[in-house]
Amino acid sequence: MDLDDTPEQAAFRTQVLAFIDQHGAKAMAEETEGEALLSREVRAKTKGWRDALVASGWIAPAWPKEYGGAGLSATEQFILNEELAEHGLSNVGGFGVMMFGPTLMIHGTPEQKQEHLGKIQRGEVVWCQGWSEPSAGSDLASLQTRAIREGDEYVLNGQKIWTSGAQHADWMYMLARTDPDAPKHRGISLLMFPMDSPGVSVRPLINLANNHGFNEVFFEDVRVPVSNRVGEENRGWYVGMTLTDYERSGIGSAVGTQRRLRGLRQAALDAPPEQTVLGRTGGTMWRLAFTDRWIEAEIARLFSYLNITIQARNMVPNYEASMSKLFTSELNQRIASTTLRLYGLYGSLWDTGRPEAQSGKAAAGYLGAVSSTIAGGTSEVQRNIIATRGLGLPRG
Repeated sequence: MDLDDTPEQAAFRTQVLAFIDQHGAKAMAEETEGEALLSREVRAKTKGWRDALVASGWIAPAWPKEYGGAGLSATEQFILNEELAEHGLSNVGGFGVMMFGPTLMIHGTPEQKQEHLGKIQRGEVVWCQGWSEPSAGSDLASLQTRAIREGDEYVLNGQKIWTSGAQHADWMYMLARTDPDAPKHRGISLLMFPMDSPGVSVRPLINLANNHGFNEVFFEDVRVPVSNRVGEENRGWYVGMTLTDYERSGIGSAVGTQRRLRGLRQAALDAPPEQTVLGRTGGTMWRLAFTDRWIEAEIARLFSYLNITIQARNMVPNYEASMSKLFTSELNQRIASTTLRLYGLYGSLWDTGRPEAQSGKAAAGYLGAVSSTIAGGTSEVQRNIIATRGLGLPRG
């Protein structure tokens, strides 16, 4: 693993830093901190930043140039994402850029590509993903939402849950069962449709930290044109599982963790002494815990460098990506706990109107971290992948 830039990589890093400086991205990051990047209000605020990314192709850095992307190598994508994360920035691409666009390039018809790829690349349309259902989460192939074909349309009935950003989305891509008699992983098709289609209703799910990121989405006789099916009928599982060539190193998460720890250190220094444990019994233990978190954040960053090294050699990280995800998600929970403990009893305050414990952010962060080991693949799933694919252990 080579941690140093080549001359060419160093030149590209300089180009990225100049781009960030030129477009006033630091001010944009401060303005949108803590807000949902998908909301219409924030999208309006960040339009200048998004337009600059679109013009450079960096909103979709892994996309081929023919589709409006930058066609960057894996290492260049890593450098771009690393520097954006260092400055607290996002490429504001969302599900459309990271997930659906690359899938459409591979499986979409020419008409579908013509209609959707440009809008995704320009950030004109926000997409959400209809995957999980009340009885189909990690075992996604158990989904029961049905799409029955009637001529040139499918009639869609069922429910999705934990749908991130559905309250902001313009379109959804989703998996539905089109042949209920087929084996579990067959008989599923991938459909797409506008969220304002008749029969679609979105209900908010407020999480433990009192945030509205997830939703339930219900479908009642929603009519979807057959022309909005991506790939073959009853082969949607394989379309949805397509592995596409976008940057998966996790560097954004690793750098974000380090920024979070720097912020925690500064908060500890700035807080009134009577509001933290630093000057009392437990202060030494807290400093030792913070040191552990800092070392762990460095390890998370090294996991990212390992993944990008694998990608740069034209290979796909497999169990290595699971190692990184498992370690980072559990680290997020440990950081949340360390943050809470810094403030002692004040840490349990969840009142934005009071100044203690970052105006309640410590408690909210602790509650919000509960889902870290569930979202994006549970820790149990990651451990199974590491055990079977990495260590060669037999399935239980």
